[in-house]
Order: sequence, then C-alpha cells, then structure tokens
Amino acid sequence: MSEREALVLVPGLSCDRHVWHAQISGLSDIADILIGDTLKDDSIALMASRVLDAAPERFAIAGFSMGGYVAMEIWRRAPDRVTRLALVDTNARADTEEQAALRRAAIHTAQARGFEHVLRGSLRQLVAPNCPEELFEEVVQMALRVGFGTYMDQQAAIIDRADSLETLGTVTVPAMVMVGAADALTPPRLAEEMVQALPGAVYEVIAGAGHMAPMEQPEAVNAAFRRWLTL
Repeated sequence: MSEREALVLVPGLSCDRHVWHAQISGLSDIADILIGDTLKDDSIALMASRVLDAAPERFAIAGFSMGGYVAMEIWRRAPDRVTRLALVDTNARADTEEQAALRRAAIHTAQARGFEHVLRGSLRQLVAPNCPEELFEEVVQMALRVGFGTYMDQQAAIIDRADSLETLGTVTVPAMVMVGAADALTPPRLAEEMVQALPGAVYEVIAGAGHMAPMEQPEAVNAAFRRWLTL
C-alpha cells in the first residue's frame, strides 16, 4: 500500500467501537480508521446508509458479524466507493425461519428474565472455551453498554436482512474472509462458503478464537488485516 488508506470497521450485534479496540490501536500506523455507526437504526439498509454518509469517498471496509451484513449491503449500493472488503466472523445467507424464531425467542426471554441474565448465557457461546474470564466480562459489559433497546433493533435488522451469497460473486476488489477456528455462531463452514463465492478471496482462520476473534486473538487478527491491506 503506497499511502494510508481509509478503513471503515463495522461492529456487530450488541457491539460498540470497543470490539475493534485492538485494531484501532494496532493498525493506526497503516490506515486511517473510522468506526461505522450501527447503534441508531433497525435495518441493515439504514445502517449502510448511515455508514456511507459518514465515510470518505473511497474506503476499505471490514464488517464483523452483523457488521458483515452492513458491509455486503454497502458493496451492493456503492461498489465504486469500496477499495477492499473484509468479512469477519459473519455469514452471507439470510436467516432461516428457525433462526429468526430463535432471535425473537431470545428477545422475549430477555424481557421476561432480564437482559444481563440472557447475555451471560448466550455470550458464552461466542468465545472460545478457554477464553479468559476478564475478556468474557469485557464482551458482557460492551453488550450491556449498548443496551437492550439497541439489541432489539439490531435483531430486527438481522432477521430482515437480504441474502448476500450471490452478491459476493460481484466483488472485484481485494477481499478477505476471516473466522475464528472455534466460532460456533458463524462456523468455518460458512466462511468457506463465502470464500468459494468471492472471486480470489483470501481466507484467514484464527486459531484459539471463537466468534469474537478481533477481541480474543487481536495480534493474529491484526496480522491478517495487514496482509489484506497490502494485497
């Protein structure tokens, strides 16, 4: 990369900028980093519009989990503005009816039993089995900070998202698919499906990470980002 590139990092469900904390600090020497705002809207389309409105004219984009859905929507809307695309611990397919029903059930359970109670149970599935307790607590506190109202809006957005598998076949910029080796939510088989759909995509599997790879294994994730940013 001959000059610094604008890099938009898009957080996932119940995540704020802290999910990218290690990337903000670890990649600032080679990229001008912006964090996409996903905290104000209840549809992927509106999130994509908000990110596009705040982004520079040309930028690389990396989406984590729900942020991957936003990144794929941005590619559909404004491919001429995107210089690189990275999809991190995400999935190109739309929700099945069963998956949508599970999301609605999670909302109802949180309303009945308390948001934090549900979070502490569900978020355990998002990290590797050997995740340090301190790191797990960071994930919990981030979700609590984002709050239940935003969680409900984001779940609604995820349920209604478009299927993006065919969209990936139209990507013409340097692309990377990254997944935690122990990701139970969007496992490597879904990442491999995206790699097959993306022309010439680089595939990075992060050892020792679950779904929260950017926080769980920041050095490995940052090294993968550096490789992608110099493609």
